[in-house]
This record gives sequence, structure tokens and C-alpha cells, in this order.
Amino acid sequence: MEDLAFPMKVMERTKLFFKEVGDLSHFTGRFLKQALKPPFEFKELLRQCYQVGNRSLLLVMATGFIIGLVLTLQSRPTLIEFGAVSWMPNMVGISIVREIGPVITALICSGRIASGFGAELGSMRVTEQIDAMEVSGTNPFKYLVVTRIWAATLMLPLLVIFGDLIALYGSSLVENLKGDVSFRLYFNTVFDALSYGDLLPATIKSFFFGFVIGLTGCYKGYHSDKGTAGVGIAANTAVVMASLLLFVVDFIAVFVSDIFYEL
Repeated sequence: MEDLAFPMKVMERTKLFFKEVGDLSHFTGRFLKQALKPPFEFKELLRQCYQVGNRSLLLVMATGFIIGLVLTLQSRPTLIEFGAVSWMPNMVGISIVREIGPVITALICSGRIASGFGAELGSMRVTEQIDAMEVSGTNPFKYLVVTRIWAATLMLPLLVIFGDLIALYGSSLVENLKGDVSFRLYFNTVFDALSYGDLLPATIKSFFFGFVIGLTGCYKGYHSDKGTAGVGIAANTAVVMASLLLFVVDFIAVFVSDIFYEL
């Protein structure tokens, strides 16, 4: 019997995995079906955009500033050794805009947004507020889920842009203090190095990052287990699932953009 215990556990975990994938796919299809279907909850959407964007902005800006400082400070000695310190703005600018800025911002926001959505909707599920909305004739999915996913999808690219700009400012501050490079020269060099091939894929995948964060947070909260423990589990698993899916989406985005570069 002990020899069969491990295979049985593997089979059970595999079943739970595919069940989770199926439930998430059904939840995604339900969102896509109602996302552009009237009536639209514009007031709730604006409120959620404020919650997602304004309350995450300071955290994103602080994170971006530190990333710019650390990336420049760590890279500068190596570039000086090879006599390529003049390439610092090009390297930092392309690295931040293409990959580091969108991914780090999305991961930071997954902890802030996905957990918030999971805890909020989980609390409403536990206290039976969602059931009360269904009984009263209101569509809780459209009011609670669709607006939150749209808000995360629309606001994350803006947060990424702010995070990138602050990260570049932090990098330029180091270059100004250590390399005596003016801010104007630094940003002119960065913008000369960037192209649409750098900006467009990063912007497009930021929308998908926001969609994944909003989707997983709402999914876990909307299907939260009963009891106070279920709320904590929903918030925790929302962050874990969102972070994992962000890397999957990022890999797909880089793979697809690499194909277009080859073409």
C-alpha cells in the first residue's frame, strides 16, 4: 500500500490541476461573454480604476526608482572595466522598457491587486453578499468581476509607464552623480536607443499582465471557500497563481515578438 501512496497522490494532484485549469477557463469565458455586453457599470469601473491605479502608484514608483538605482550601480563597474560606460543609458533604457519594468511592476501589482481582489470578493462570498445580489436581481459577476478585471487591464500599462520613467530617472541620477552626465543627455541617449520594436511589445504584454492579475484575483475571491480561512487562502493563492501566470504570459510574449523580429 505504501508503494501506491505516491502515485495516488500524483494522480490526485494532477486531477486537481486540470480541474483548476478547467474552472479558470470557464471563468475566463464567462468574463469574455459579458465584458462588452450592456448594461455597463461605468461608475463602478471608474471607482475600481482609482483603487487599482492611484493606490498602487506610489508603490510602483518607489520600486521603479530603486530598480533604476540598483541596476545602474551594479552594471557601472563592469562597463567601466570594458571601457563601455558610455553605453550605460542604452543598456539600462532598453532593459527596463523591454523586460524589467513590465515584469517587476506586474509582480508588485499582483501582490497588491490580486490579493486585494481575492480578499474583497472572498469576504463578500463568505458574508453571502454575492448571494444577496443574485437574489435581488443584480448581476454580481458583471458588477463585481467584470469591472475589476477591466480596471486592472486598463491601469497596469499606465503603471508600467510611470514605473519605467521613474526607473530611468533613478538611473540618470546615478549617472549624473558618478559620471557627470546631464539629465538631458541621458534621456536623449535613451530615447535614441529605443525603437517601436522595444515599446510596442512591452505595452501590449502589459495589458495581458493586467488581465491576468485581475482575472486570477477575481477568480479566487469569487470561488472562495466558506469561513474566514477561505478568505486568506483566496488572497494567498491569487498572488501565487497570478505570479506564475505572469511568467508564462511573459514567455509567450517574448517568444512571439522574437518571431516577428526574425520576419
